[in-house]
Amino acid sequence: MIICTRRLEFDSAHRVMEHESKCKMLHGHRYVVEASFGASELDKIGRVIDFGVIREILGKWIDDNFDHTTILFEKDKNLGENISKITGQKIYYMAENPTAENIAKHLLKDICPKLFVNYPIKCVGIKVHETPNCSAQISDSHE
Repeated sequence: MIICTRRLEFDSAHRVMEHESKCKMLHGHRYVVEASFGASELDKIGRVIDFGVIREILGKWIDDNFDHTTILFEKDKNLGENISKITGQKIYYMAENPTAENIAKHLLKDICPKLFVNYPIKCVGIKVHETPNCSAQISDSHE
């Protein structure tokens, strides 16, 4: 398998429900996502996929759903409804707490397979940097 990786960035707020420290408070990050895609063969000009296509597809999804939104656990809807009511801001709800680990897992398992279904590639890994010093990554264990 040959792998290529595209870096995408977005700004978002989140909070981690039941966190034992200050991350239980609403706060923001400049997130960086490194999305890796693999293929068994390169295309006719020698690529897994054009980096621009990753930006157009996954980047657009991130822009539409994560960028300048608040990412919350679906159990935190009361907070989300109040934020949206007061600011008009879009809220993105996740089935799990919006940790870097869960955001990475959501992108790998739920989002990328739907977005790239018509391409002869597979998302094989996602790394989410919450800060320059802290990141989480997940790889597809089925190759």
